[in-house]
Amino acid sequence: MKAVPNAAELALQALGITEPGEIDVEVVARSLGAKVKYRQLTSCEARIVGRDGSAIITVDSHVHPRRRRFSVAHELGHWHRHRGVCLLCRSGDIGRPLSDGRRTSIAANPELQADAYASDLLLPGYIFRPMAADLDRLTLAGVRSLAEQFQTSLTATAIRVLEANRFPAMLVCHAQTGMRWFRRPPIVPDRWFPRADLQPESPAFKALFSGAPESKQPVVGKASWWFDHPAAERFTIAEQSFALPNNQLATLLLFTDKKMLELG
Repeated sequence: MKAVPNAAELALQALGITEPGEIDVEVVARSLGAKVKYRQLTSCEARIVGRDGSAIITVDSHVHPRRRRFSVAHELGHWHRHRGVCLLCRSGDIGRPLSDGRRTSIAANPELQADAYASDLLLPGYIFRPMAADLDRLTLAGVRSLAEQFQTSLTATAIRVLEANRFPAMLVCHAQTGMRWFRRPPIVPDRWFPRADLQPESPAFKALFSGAPESKQPVVGKASWWFDHPAAERFTIAEQSFALPNNQLATLLLFTDKKMLELG
């Protein structure tokens, strides 16, 4: 069954965009009646002010280029969903991954709605899905290659791959104070809920607390390092982590044993 294009994808298709390198957020913004400006901002990371069919998006010029790109797409989400409202978006309002247990709050949160639009604009399904389908297995190298082509963050790209529900995997974010969020696709049963704290035996623990370098390939370890489930001791799981801002760490967990998915 062919997926129905969402609003962001329709905006891209109206411009004839068929490749990731063609997604120019300033051009897209202009086509939607918005002009983009970059300047130093102190009270917020991005803002949009609009009236009738025209708007001005201002983005902090001091943030990373990919972050600026996402901020523009985020403000276009506001332009699509919340037109007529002057919105100031702080750093914490933009690009916040959401744990599976809190996903129902998207409908009531304008910032999460804008993030969803931004993801659809920068990682449009009609372009992204066929490219992600070419991955024979899930590794950070494969995700990073897609992120480079779409000029998106590793986190957003990994989440998009998981949303395709093709790979039995999970993305978990930890700070030294504990788990911040996680995302899993429907293919992974709800019984596998990650522990709040990293276990010292896990390579992720060493990466977060000791600064160990990112492993080139997933590392196999005990599933009980990650899940406080009675059956976890019977299985192994592969993990591969990457650093995030603010001393956080994201770990891709790969369910290499199919029996973990079939467990009753």
